[in-house]
Parts: sequence; C-alpha cells; structure tokens
Amino acid sequence: MTMTDLLMVSLLALGCAVVVGAVSLVVLRFMTRTSLVLQLCVVVLAAVLSIAGGMWLAASVMLVTPHDLTVLLSVAAIAGIVSLSLAALLGRSLVRNSRQLIAATRRIGTEEAMTEQVRHSSNEFAALALELTATNRRLAESRGREALAENSRRELVAWISHDLRTPLAGIRAMAEALEDGMVDEPERYFRDVRSQVDRMSGMVDDLNELSRIHSGSLRLSVQKVSLYDLISDVVAELGPFAESRSISLVGDGARELTILADPRELSRVVGNLVMNSIQHSPAGSPITVSARQSDDGLAVISVIDAAGGIPEKDLGRVFEAGWRSSNSRTPETATARSGGAGLGLAIVQGIVHAHRGRVVVQNVPGGCRFDVFLPPSLADGSSSTVAPVPA
Repeated sequence: MTMTDLLMVSLLALGCAVVVGAVSLVVLRFMTRTSLVLQLCVVVLAAVLSIAGGMWLAASVMLVTPHDLTVLLSVAAIAGIVSLSLAALLGRSLVRNSRQLIAATRRIGTEEAMTEQVRHSSNEFAALALELTATNRRLAESRGREALAENSRRELVAWISHDLRTPLAGIRAMAEALEDGMVDEPERYFRDVRSQVDRMSGMVDDLNELSRIHSGSLRLSVQKVSLYDLISDVVAELGPFAESRSISLVGDGARELTILADPRELSRVVGNLVMNSIQHSPAGSPITVSARQSDDGLAVISVIDAAGGIPEKDLGRVFEAGWRSSNSRTPETATARSGGAGLGLAIVQGIVHAHRGRVVVQNVPGGCRFDVFLPPSLADGSSSTVAPVPA
C-alpha cells in the first residue's frame, strides 16, 4: 500500500468516525434524562459503527472482495455485540451504585447511615461513599453540639430567672415593709437590700462578660504580670470570706514567674476558681492556689480543694454556662465577684482561651484540681478572641 492509499484510507476512516460521533452526540443530547445504561450503549455502538464504517470505506477503496468484507464486518459485529453486553453490565453496576449513594444521601443524619457499609464497583464510588459517611458523622457531631448548646442555654435562662426572682422578691418584701412603716431596724433592711442589689449586679456583670467572650469583643490589655503577686492579691481579697466559712486559703508559687497577660482578666480567672472552691468546700478544709512553670515552658496556675471531687460523668460539663452539679441553691454564698448564676467557670474558660491557653479539671484524693495553662507571651499586645464555649 502506497502512502497515498494509506492517507486516503485514514481520511475516510476519520470522516466516518466524525460523522458517527456527531450523530451520537446529537442522540446523547436528547437522552440526557434517560438511563445511564442506554447512554453507555450509545457510546459503545458509536465506536463499533465508526470501526465498521471505516472498514467498509477502506474495503471499497482497496478493492477487497465481498467475501473478505463480509468476514471483516462479521468480526466487527461480534466485537460490537460483546462490547454492548459489557457496556450494559457496567452501566447496570454504575446505576446500582448510584442508587445506593442516592439512598445513602437521603439517610444522612440518621443512625443507620452511620453504620452502613456498602461495597462499590469503583474507587470513585467507594471514596464518595466514605465521604458521605464522614459527612454524616460530622453532621451528627454538629447536631450533638447544637443540642448541648441549646440545653445549656435553656439551663442558663432557668438559673438566671430563678436567681433573679429570689432577690427581687426579697427586695420587694423589704420595700413594702419599709413603706408600711413596719420595720424596727430600717438600717438592717437597707443593708440587706444593698446586699441583694450587689448580688444581682454581679450576675449582670457575669452575663455581660460571657457575652463579650462569645461575641469576640473581649479585648485584652496585655502587660507583664507576676503570677505570685496576682495570686497573693486574690488570696488577700477572698481570704476573709474563706475564713468566715472556716476554710484555709493558702497562696504559693514561684516568685519570679511572670508572663504577658491581662492582669484584670487573669485575676478574674483565679478569683472565679477560688470562689468556686470556697462555695463547694466543707468547713475546715484547705484550698491551695499555686503557680509554677511546666516542663514545656507554660505557666501553670493550680487551684486545689478538698470539696470531695466532681462525678466523672460531669467533668466534661463543668465549663458549660449555667450548668451546676446539683439543684441545690446557695444564694447566701454569692459575692460581688460571682453572681452565683453558674457562669464563673464558663467565664474562666473563655478568658483562658482568649489568652491562647487551656484550663483542665481533674479529681484528686479528697477533692478536685483546676489547672490553667498559659503561654509566657502572646503573639500581639492586644487581641480579641472568641472563646469556643457554649452560649
């Protein structure tokens, strides 16, 4: 065969393939909503017709005998039948996998989808199925977190409503008694009213602080802070209250340990932790507040009490806003530093996270221990950080 004949045969085969391909594209365009099996069959049939048409045109140019042409076309027909059968089988498999994935998609968000494992005919479908399973798992986790946050918000509203209603009722009763002139010692009533107002002011301050933390508007005024001096100030401030409950409050730690932090917010962290321990510790028990440097260079502030510890099932919830380990109410223990609304530990976690640190709690023999881990310095002098604490 000369080069001219070869070129002519190639052009004829190309022309036939282009014509058949164009017709197939038109057909496929009208079959966009039909089964994937039929579309695959059309593609395979187009390939077979392109080959058979090219062979017929080449045979007409090369003067192939009718017998030889019949043989060639028979071979092409047999290959076409086999190819169409394989395409139909592959199409059915793809359709089956597609239906399984559609069903799995519809079940996203259910427990059934979490455990469902189906084998697929290709790596692509298998990877997609794994991704759907992972998406369902993330969705379930997100729903769980949302449910916990919603439950925490409801508890917070319930606690706040209760804690506000009690002092308001007392203030109303004392005001009515003063108004009716039925009081022998009005000065004592005035002191009680002021005490209740201070308590409610503390609750409002806590709510405002927590709102700033969650909204990302908490600004830190960072400066060099001596942890020993900070702990000493907190112990001196809360010492009289601890003594009134016969609790020994002791401050300890390395005198030379300093970090870059917001002294006002960090003082609130230590004060809330100490107040939490005082409120839950029995009379005659000790509370120790200390500061040290960990092996990895972090500053650690520890508050250890002998309040009997926290149930293991509740350790993961102690930093939730409004959560309390029991339904008992102790409004008489509230101070101006803590409004008693169950927000103190949530505020602690938010402030510590704003300092790029972490706070953990664990039970120790006879009580529990809160550890605040803080880096020695922050990346910038003043930052605004959203604390990932449930609202």
